[in-house]
Amino acid sequence: MTDTRIRSYDEETSRERATGSETTETSSATRSVTTCPECEGRLVTDTEHGETVCTDCGLVVEEEGIDRGPEWRAFDSAERDSKSRVGAPTTNMMHDKGLSTNIGWRNTDAYGKSLSGRQRRQMQRLRTWNERFRTRDSKERNLKQALGEIDRMASALGLPKTVRETASVIYRRALSENLLPGRSIEGVATASLYAAARQAGNPRSLDEFTHVSRVDKMELTRTYRYVIRELKLEVKPADPESFVPRFVSRLELSDEVERVARELLSSAKEKGITSGKSPVGLAASAVYAAALLSNQKVTQSEVSAVAEISEVTIRNRYKELLEASEHVGA
Repeated sequence: MTDTRIRSYDEETSRERATGSETTETSSATRSVTTCPECEGRLVTDTEHGETVCTDCGLVVEEEGIDRGPEWRAFDSAERDSKSRVGAPTTNMMHDKGLSTNIGWRNTDAYGKSLSGRQRRQMQRLRTWNERFRTRDSKERNLKQALGEIDRMASALGLPKTVRETASVIYRRALSENLLPGRSIEGVATASLYAAARQAGNPRSLDEFTHVSRVDKMELTRTYRYVIRELKLEVKPADPESFVPRFVSRLELSDEVERVARELLSSAKEKGITSGKSPVGLAASAVYAAALLSNQKVTQSEVSAVAEISEVTIRNRYKELLEASEHVGA
């Protein structure tokens, strides 16, 4: 029977070694091969089979090649960063973008065993010095405190990670353009988060921000106007419909109420009666009117408590919404 086994260049080089050829010369020749050693044809690499083959004579120059790339696939830069194993991806939500080392608070070793008293004291000193070395100057300490405030407030308000990232970028710009002198760190951080939430189409009312912030409402509004003016941020007016899902969820109303409330607000926009009015008040009034039209029980005081506006505003606005819609006389 004829032996149809494909010859391998590795086998030939091993024979040369057996006949006494020098190992260094063979290995260097193997590494420097760019053309076929028999016919000088072009070599191609078959990544599926791990072979390097000549396109002219079919000689297998190299086999069982090692794929040194990752075993996963990525189709964009964000997916590639999330799957990479060279460390956590950089983020603007940390003052050093996540490039420094953080020592954990657990007083246990790699096997989960508790540390001795002497080791615990040593680890505590290491944590203290590590925190000191993570911030090189006052600017980084300022940034660390502000980004911590942004993360705390965003968690309390239930804002997504994208809003926190945008707020961190806005604060970094304010710090680099020297907008902080004369203003508190908490005020600029709150204004940055408020602007980021509105830019992302996920706004919160000023009263909600005041509850979780360490600054009052007047300082927040003043700082917010200053930041968007100096940084030339493009912030559109808040859409009343963006508040509706949250109000409906808190009041435990049905999806039908949300749908009717959106229809009322759309009709009001077409008639132009939403201009100059508070988007929070319009959203709360639309939810109250939609609940009445859907025969679902809800009081003005309940809506007022959820939206943090007065009942007088709800009474005035919901009548205007009904008059502007097709539900007149309902």
